[in-house]
Amino acid sequence: MLSPKRVKRRKTFRGRMTGKAFRGSTVSFGSYALKALEPHWITNRQIEAARIAINRYLKRDGKVWIRIFPDKPYTKKPLETRMGKGKGSPEGWVAVVRPGRILFEVDGVSRELAEEALRLASHKLPIKTKFVSRIDLVYNETT
Repeated sequence: MLSPKRVKRRKTFRGRMTGKAFRGSTVSFGSYALKALEPHWITNRQIEAARIAINRYLKRDGKVWIRIFPDKPYTKKPLETRMGKGKGSPEGWVAVVRPGRILFEVDGVSRELAEEALRLASHKLPIKTKFVSRIDLVYNETT
């Protein structure tokens, strides 16, 4: 499971997810990628499930990059607890994803294989996603 080895603070504010992602919004490592179209918190379990789905389909062919990391702790109060008495204890880790963020990248396989692998991964995620390729992005920017 993905989680930070150590953090500066044990509990963080919830924050806001307005606007688009500017960092991590281009295909940098692979040829094909999965791009987020909605803002959401993605948990470490969801990232891991998507990674396993990609690797199972590709059968160890090609290379996979995970472009998001769950570095934000989220807290939860115990069930049947009255209001107040402070913030709950850390429950898990999430990655804050804004629209336009590249989630996974794949290289070393055909377009059809990459498209199907990333489609399977997208079913494990709680957001709408889009398949993008480096060639399409370069072509769209020049025209």
